[in-house]
Amino acid sequence: MADELDAQLELSEKDLRQWDLLAAFRKALARRALARELHRSWSDPRRQSGYADYLSLFLFGLFNPALKTLRALSAASQLPRVQREVSGGRISLGTFSEAQHLSDPVLLEQVFGDLVAQVGGRPPWDVHQAWQGWFARDSSLFAALPRMSWALYGGGKAQAKNNAVRLHLSLHLLEDKPVRAQVTTGKVCERKAWKQIWEKGAAYVGDRYYGENHGLLGELEQAGCRYVLRLREESLVNVEEELALTEADRAAGVQRQAWARLGCRQRRSVRVRVVWIGMADGNTLRLVTNVPPDQLSAAEVGLLYRRRWQIECFFRWIKCLLGCRHWLAESPTGVTLQLYLALIAAVLFQLYTGRRPNKRMLELFQLHQLGWASTEDLIAGLHREQEWQARRKAKTN
Repeated sequence: MADELDAQLELSEKDLRQWDLLAAFRKALARRALARELHRSWSDPRRQSGYADYLSLFLFGLFNPALKTLRALSAASQLPRVQREVSGGRISLGTFSEAQHLSDPVLLEQVFGDLVAQVGGRPPWDVHQAWQGWFARDSSLFAALPRMSWALYGGGKAQAKNNAVRLHLSLHLLEDKPVRAQVTTGKVCERKAWKQIWEKGAAYVGDRYYGENHGLLGELEQAGCRYVLRLREESLVNVEEELALTEADRAAGVQRQAWARLGCRQRRSVRVRVVWIGMADGNTLRLVTNVPPDQLSAAEVGLLYRRRWQIECFFRWIKCLLGCRHWLAESPTGVTLQLYLALIAAVLFQLYTGRRPNKRMLELFQLHQLGWASTEDLIAGLHREQEWQARRKAKTN
């Protein structure tokens, strides 16, 4: 057991590839920029800072909690080491503010996709794991400042007005990594944004908001997508055929499953499979899917929905650890750039460590970036943290 644990904890520079995350970002950015036409201002000979310098300084601000404003980033760019390793020179406050309007978020979206493709998933302990190839789908609101009027939206019984930005995300459940992201204002419908990224053969897990529109289920079927969605309590289920449960289904808390049609207009509704699962508080969870029981058991349907909480944990990680509660730029383009850079930072951390770092691990990265910890110190610290986590997990199991 001890030997197996030590093998899992073995960590080296080769495994982690390279520790300079900013250099890795610039390399990925340069590859994509070759195929895109950048704003002509970036090629102006009078400009002292390039697009990569600006975006690298932006990303540097996310790595370092001491840099919370544009003024702080501009001041940091006057330091010799920051100029040498990050920004390439001094970037004034006006230049930084202007640059956000000259940068194309699509370029960062492509860089994000390239880095995601490099992240390898954990080897499944069972080749029949239900969540292989499935994506959790959700969105999260990021509060915007009152002066960011472009992000204004209202709703609710009190018709309260709020300013917020919405990050729509698809998270690969097995590999625990974000794979598709969209940044919109808070008022944009989650289902509308979701429909824009449907791909034939994709499989999605969503909460009750996605299962609220019964007509959407038929559209998913036509798009060749599989799904597991939660039904609202008000949803009307018209049972057509009861389905048998296995011992594994009952052990997982499944109470019932059946083929059914939803809503009062049965003739127009699509035939779906509904699974009833008992919860610890005495309530019943109703999940709907278009996958037959011979391909996805009722127990696996419940397992998939429980795994959906991974995306909630990811949103919390982004907000709490990467400092996305404060905006370094306030324009629609600047906010989009910041959220994509935060996602890129998350993927870079996962790419070089094999997992998303917790708070202690992120602090080690920041100390390394600031020069207070050597590469050897960083490796040793991460090894200690991984060992502590593994032993804690072994105790709970």
